[in-house]
Amino acid sequence: MELRQLQYVIQIALEKNFSRAAEKLHIAQPSLSQQLSKLEQELGVLLFRRTTNSVELTQAGQVFVDKSQTILDAIEQLKQEMDDMAQMKRGRLVVGTLPITGSHILPLVLPVFGALYPQIEVILVEDTTVRLEQLTASGGTDLSLLTLPLVDQTLEWEPLMEEEICLAVPPNHRLAGRKDEIAIEELRDEPFVGLKKGQGFRQILVHLCQQAGFTPNIVFESSNIETVQSLIAGGMGITFVPKMLTRAAGGEFVPVYLSLKTRPSRTLIIASRKGRYLSKAAVAFIETMNKTISQYK
Repeated sequence: MELRQLQYVIQIALEKNFSRAAEKLHIAQPSLSQQLSKLEQELGVLLFRRTTNSVELTQAGQVFVDKSQTILDAIEQLKQEMDDMAQMKRGRLVVGTLPITGSHILPLVLPVFGALYPQIEVILVEDTTVRLEQLTASGGTDLSLLTLPLVDQTLEWEPLMEEEICLAVPPNHRLAGRKDEIAIEELRDEPFVGLKKGQGFRQILVHLCQQAGFTPNIVFESSNIETVQSLIAGGMGITFVPKMLTRAAGGEFVPVYLSLKTRPSRTLIIASRKGRYLSKAAVAFIETMNKTISQYK
């Protein structure tokens, strides 16, 4: 059994598709299929159920993936410790980030970190809240920028900042000219535009409306917050946005931003797996992020 075979099985399990897995692994699909068959013959068990439409883990396959992730993560942590013993002469840091957070905070942090630690390679992984929690718990990222609350109890975190949540409406909306703060209860009959399920801010939208006594009528969804804002500017609905988006607003297609009466907020955090060895590079990144963000609060 080879380490690369562990990586192959994990990638197939993630993609549930041989073609996509082979593409991500940068190998030919026939070669990937041959390696899997060779491994299954060696183990004497089937790791996947193959049908014409899908690839699903067997019970043995799930055990294999869980153990393989632990093994590969242990190897990565060992490498990090050895790198630290080399006094950070080189290194690699994998940082997970939410799309909204990454596009507005990391451009402030990464240039500072790069200037301080040019020998450290930072690899960004942008994904949904659900997927980032999974990646962080399995060691797929060293650190991840997330928001509270977390579902996965195997993660530990420290707060970065508390950020106000605002209301975004079309420029010609009935509320656009309001000078006073808006009560969320007033939005009961409004159409909402939201991010797709699995993204943290989608959960915030639903939670705020439910707290106000109603379920939001989400008429359009997108995986991109910029698309959401453009749809709102075009008159397709309203939504809630983090305040950092209002500071960066510019251009022709921009909504009107309003304050909410309850002044809701979200807590941005940096998370890692409990008990995971944090490299000197990871610790330095957290310190740099805290110092940089404190200047913009």
